Amino acid sequence: MRDAVPPFVLSVQSHVALGHVGNAAAVFPLQRLGFEVLPVNTVQFSNHTGYGQFRGTVFGAAHVREVLQGLRERGVLARVAAVLSGYLGDAGTGEVILEAVEAIRHDNPAVRYLCDPVMGDVGRGVFVNPAIPDFLRNQAMPFAQIITPNQFEFELLTDAPLTSIPQAVQAARHMRGRGPDVVVITSLVTPDIPADRLGTLAVDGTGAWLVMTPRLARHPLPNGMGDVFSAVLLGHLLSRQTLPQALALATATLYALVQATPDGSRDLPLVAAQQQIVSPSEQFPVQAV
Repeated sequence: MRDAVPPFVLSVQSHVALGHVGNAAAVFPLQRLGFEVLPVNTVQFSNHTGYGQFRGTVFGAAHVREVLQGLRERGVLARVAAVLSGYLGDAGTGEVILEAVEAIRHDNPAVRYLCDPVMGDVGRGVFVNPAIPDFLRNQAMPFAQIITPNQFEFELLTDAPLTSIPQAVQAARHMRGRGPDVVVITSLVTPDIPADRLGTLAVDGTGAWLVMTPRLARHPLPNGMGDVFSAVLLGHLLSRQTLPQALALATATLYALVQATPDGSRDLPLVAAQQQIVSPSEQFPVQAV
């Protein structure tokens, strides 16, 4: 008897030849977790910006729409179980992604859309096109089932600082009322989290859970951490793990990959440490909050 054909995950993100960000960070983990991935690239760069100089091209919305139309004509979009989006070159590309999600929902109402609202981070500030935050706040966020901002991005979306874990839970629940069913806040460093720990908070309609991992001294921190985390979280949710289980596994995988990153490297060792994607060696307690 033949094995069932695995569902497709459509991943619309940036891509680099050297390094692991965007699709170059998300596709391989999803494949290791057993999913067929349809990568649609919004840019093609020689390397990510962490290396400084780079070369390449940003693909316009028309290009992305053309690629998606070709996939639709092959009949594969009807088999997509989830859509993953990350860094957007411009708001027009984001609108094309939402069009694709809406078309897929027509054939498969159960499709999940995970929007990683990439906009910036502490220390770097906002590093996207000025139109992107408004697009994510007003269009993408209400359209998505799952969002995975870091604390900086969450505060940018809500225009309010996070001051404690209970307040973060309340803010995430308020955000759920605007559309997404699952809100995950990464890189959480509120005053009630110990200085040597980093929090990841997940909230859905049934509860709220926090995982705290040790802070790792890596300078610089590798790029693409959020891209890998979102991909792994989505993969585990598609594999029918509960949200707390998926949270535990995704944080454990990312921690192990960062821990295994050689000093001075700007990239996670996805290939060398790939077993950590499938079966992370250490997990951390999941606290109901």
